[in-house]
Amino acid sequence: MQTITRLDMLRSEIAALRRGGAGSGAGTGASVALVPTMGALHEGHLSLIRAARGQADHVVASIFVNPRQFGAGEDLDAYPRQMERDAALLEAEGVALLWAPAPEEVYPADYATNITVSGVSAGLCGADRPGHFDGVATVVCKLFNQVRPDMALFGEKDWQQLAVIRRMARDLDLTQPPVDAIHGIATVREADDVAMSSRNAYLTPEQRQNAATLPRAMRDAIVAIAAGTPVGEALDTLRTTLLANGFDSVDYAELRDADTLEGLDHPGGNARLFVAARIGGTRLIDNMALSQAGLPRP
Repeated sequence: MQTITRLDMLRSEIAALRRGGAGSGAGTGASVALVPTMGALHEGHLSLIRAARGQADHVVASIFVNPRQFGAGEDLDAYPRQMERDAALLEAEGVALLWAPAPEEVYPADYATNITVSGVSAGLCGADRPGHFDGVATVVCKLFNQVRPDMALFGEKDWQQLAVIRRMARDLDLTQPPVDAIHGIATVREADDVAMSSRNAYLTPEQRQNAATLPRAMRDAIVAIAAGTPVGEALDTLRTTLLANGFDSVDYAELRDADTLEGLDHPGGNARLFVAARIGGTRLIDNMALSQAGLPRP
């Protein structure tokens, strides 16, 4: 695996990968899948790499802690950076190339462009983190143009982020080359059902134990809604349960349409439950489809 830190080198190495063999990609030669990350890799990230390897000839992963998606007072400086460890994990998974630029390589001193995606970026994390999804859309658009992959893979744990990226790619005609497909990969969970996240490392042992209340309360709410409990009542119970079990606050607990992210006051075939809650200094997010999440885990 090569680790590249300069854009000029990235483009030449991507071209070399494509020349390495004819594949099924929309571009010339071998196909390339991109898995963007901010590092501090866990099994959820590695599941994206494995899915990518099953769909493309070569996998390119990026590690870039994007300063433009962190707001004032958020954890940009504290966000875990483990480049040596992460690179070893990626190499073991068969990644062909790691794109790991410095911030000044991505955002030169005179950088002046920002991408805003309306609609799907409103509410949920968009309300609690102003400017966050502008930063996400901007950096992902840059990554698409830098790598020019045939496809890109993202985790469904950050469902609103995935919706923003899909809308941005559609609106800016990026779902033709350079990127033909954007794939969402199912959330990977710990044995106690907590969604895997790099920020789980911030939790104390007691907080980590209490974190299991989040997916359990979400599944209980979904079962209640399916049994006929009004949505508002079920969500109030969810909030109360979290606050009674170690969580300090609930940023939101909402039922929304999975595609448009419009709010719903009744269950429907495409309804999805979204929750963000804080425990200590850590903000945890999760989402589940109503059509599946009430079923027992396999």
